[in-house]
Amino acid sequence: MESVAFIQWCLDHLNYWTVTILMTIESSFIPFPSEIVIPPAAYKAAATGELHVVLIIVFGTIGATIGALINYTIAYYLGRPLVYKFANSRLGHVCLIDVQKVRNAETYFDNHGALSTFIGRLIPAIRQLISIPAGLAKMKLHTFIVYTVLGAGIWNSILAIIGYYLESVVPEDQLLDVVTRYSHQIGYGFIAVGVAIVVYLTYKGKK
Repeated sequence: MESVAFIQWCLDHLNYWTVTILMTIESSFIPFPSEIVIPPAAYKAAATGELHVVLIIVFGTIGATIGALINYTIAYYLGRPLVYKFANSRLGHVCLIDVQKVRNAETYFDNHGALSTFIGRLIPAIRQLISIPAGLAKMKLHTFIVYTVLGAGIWNSILAIIGYYLESVVPEDQLLDVVTRYSHQIGYGFIAVGVAIVVYLTYKGKK
């Protein structure tokens, strides 16, 4: 309950530091939708001018990268048996993680290789956990960071643009519903793009 209260306090006091903290949590082992962080912050930037939308994207991406590094490091050093044991534990379930979610992320990583760290950051249900199979596979740290920053930066930019634009057309109490609908549609689009990229790279590699 205290963690929920803390997250709610951060959402009620959005600034660059709370955006960074929330995105770190969102991208680590306590996943929750990034849609409830970046768009409201961008909405606030458009409505009050207290924040700058570019800095929201920057600090949000920094937070997402820190959170991803937490998952990556845990998986890298603990290994597959302990990661799955945690996912199957009560604490793992409290953190909204279970064996099936980790297995789905690992399968996605195995099927798409290192590029999945980038593409996975853009896909719902995979985004928060794609760092775990990267750590289990002991992916090179600099490659992991580059792909994570690019993927998180693109996703945060899209969410920020949506939030900033909606300030002029949507009442604040309807913001999250609209953003969630848009983000899911965008996520499905990225799935299609990701599949196309992988097919192209596979074809090119075989050729």
